[in-house]
Amino acid sequence: MARGLNKVMLIGHLGNDPELRTTASGQSVVNFTIATNENFKDSSGNLQEKTEWHRLVAWGKLAEICNQYLKKGRQVYVEGRLQTRSWDDTKSGEKKYTTEIVCSDMQMLGSQGHTESNPQHDERQQVSTPQREYQPNSPAAPSVPMLENDKDDLPF
Repeated sequence: MARGLNKVMLIGHLGNDPELRTTASGQSVVNFTIATNENFKDSSGNLQEKTEWHRLVAWGKLAEICNQYLKKGRQVYVEGRLQTRSWDDTKSGEKKYTTEIVCSDMQMLGSQGHTESNPQHDERQQVSTPQREYQPNSPAAPSVPMLENDKDDLPF
């Protein structure tokens, strides 16, 4: 039986430039927001658009890469997990909460020079956290040879 799944996948546009900080232990952390849009027809049949804003946080090398390459308005694909954290507000003394996406993978979509008249100028770059370094389009991607005996055990 599955214990649970906490996975988020989004494609959206950055609402601001990433903000890079360094923790007391020297680890890089970056915060940024992305907007996703949904189009739908209301009860009157009019086309409506709804924008949802998402807070993201990335750590380590991924944070540094996000800070270096992501800019406001850039389209990006991100994967991660939802996390809710709390803290005590020093001014009011009340407990505050925020829910954010802890980013584990990021792929830049489009480019600064991408236009409708030049669709070939579409730059894509995927960046992952260290535990998921494998990138399928990478020329250095590891290949796993199939053993001759394994072919007979496949259900298809």
